[in-house]
Amino acid sequence: MESQTWLLLLYGLPTNRNTARVNLWRKLKKFGAVPLKTSAYLLPDAEAHFERFQWLAKQIQDDGGDATLIRVAEVEGLSHPQIVQLFNTARTEEYKALMEPLRAVVEAKRKSRAKQVDIDLERFHRQFNEIKEIDYFNSPIAQDAQMLLEKAGEAIARKSSFKSKPPLQSRNFHGKTWLTRPRPEGDRVGSAWLIRRFIDAKAKFVFAAETSIFPEAIPFDMYGVEFSHHGDDCTFETLVKRFRIEDKAVHQIAEMVHDADLEDGKFQRFECVGVDRILKGWAKIGLTDEQLIDRGGECFEALYQHLRK
Repeated sequence: MESQTWLLLLYGLPTNRNTARVNLWRKLKKFGAVPLKTSAYLLPDAEAHFERFQWLAKQIQDDGGDATLIRVAEVEGLSHPQIVQLFNTARTEEYKALMEPLRAVVEAKRKSRAKQVDIDLERFHRQFNEIKEIDYFNSPIAQDAQMLLEKAGEAIARKSSFKSKPPLQSRNFHGKTWLTRPRPEGDRVGSAWLIRRFIDAKAKFVFAAETSIFPEAIPFDMYGVEFSHHGDDCTFETLVKRFRIEDKAVHQIAEMVHDADLEDGKFQRFECVGVDRILKGWAKIGLTDEQLIDRGGECFEALYQHLRK
């Protein structure tokens, strides 16, 4: 959501009201409010947020404090994008805190007792949904956290077997538009190269955080889609298996992309780590998503030609 106006809660509590102060902080955190100063918190202007701040203002006053709720069109010294970044930074920290134990589940794979992991996954899903509910400006890391949540679920399930599924025919995918997340890195760029090289030579690529934005496009390396991470496989490996690409050089690249993306050392291949860092560097200097796909694809094509020889 985007808002041209903001709700600002200014308050003061007596110094001896520590319990009230802690309770207030917890509620502000739950609502996704961000601090501007020690006793000033901000939310996007919406009816639900106005009611929440009204309720908190009443609680502050009941605890012997003072509270003022105002609607502002701008905050001195902060542009609209800078305020949005405050919210995204706060959500990024929360997503990262959730992702740390999720990675531990993925790395542990089947070593944990299934029942206990199921309980943990329920808690992880609940925590993710709580963060997502207050992620008012779609923090870029949200998609990564969602995909890691999916990996954690698959890590305790039986590994998906694509050999039991009929192979997909590339001729049915010619001239399509493919969708992936913005700022593509190793797995996404490698998958785009693979699509154009072996599946859909005239493929076009679009970029968005949600599949609903381009409903007619074929999504890949996104949460809950067919062409993404499954079991221990990265998206590149999923595409290779689903389209039965029998090319030794491609299978070597699949191992390289896997190790660079999942960082589990499964194949002990490090070549694509360098490619991934180059892509990150290009992203930092401002290359567009399309340029990352095109120039990154040249890197993968050069690697492919080297391996073929």
